[in-house]
Amino acid sequence: MRMPKRGEKGFTLIELLIVVAILGVLAAIVIPNVGRFIGRGETEAAATELENIQSAVLSMMVDNGLSTLPNPVGSATSDMGAFPDSTTNATAKGTSTYGGTKAGYILYQHEIAYDSDGNGTLDDVQLVNYVATSTTKGTYTVNSAGTVNQTTTGY
Repeated sequence: MRMPKRGEKGFTLIELLIVVAILGVLAAIVIPNVGRFIGRGETEAAATELENIQSAVLSMMVDNGLSTLPNPVGSATSDMGAFPDSTTNATAKGTSTYGGTKAGYILYQHEIAYDSDGNGTLDDVQLVNYVATSTTKGTYTVNSAGTVNQTTTGY
């Protein structure tokens, strides 16, 4: 390679073309893979949300001694403050008939009646959140056995 003369600066046209070709090859490899990763992440997020809702329903059923849900949800919803059953009014755990304001077995701000002074009566209510937020991105239904189905993913 020859030494540049005084006042000569810069790259040759060949050098610039080689750099552009290398960048083009890298872009052709990277861009399609990034698109796949983004799509896969949304699919995994939707599956994770479904698993979380299913676990929350099962936990709520166990906490309240339910073998079946009294009023399964047939229409899809993303409101966990009304899911899976905001209509049942019973007198045992998980109801609002004693000291609470909400009806039913729900996953967000669920009321559980309990005996706070040990006298054998349910005389206090505790709020429990089986899910972290009051709404979800997807919409869900649940059958009487507690099996949750994802209707839409929201992603």
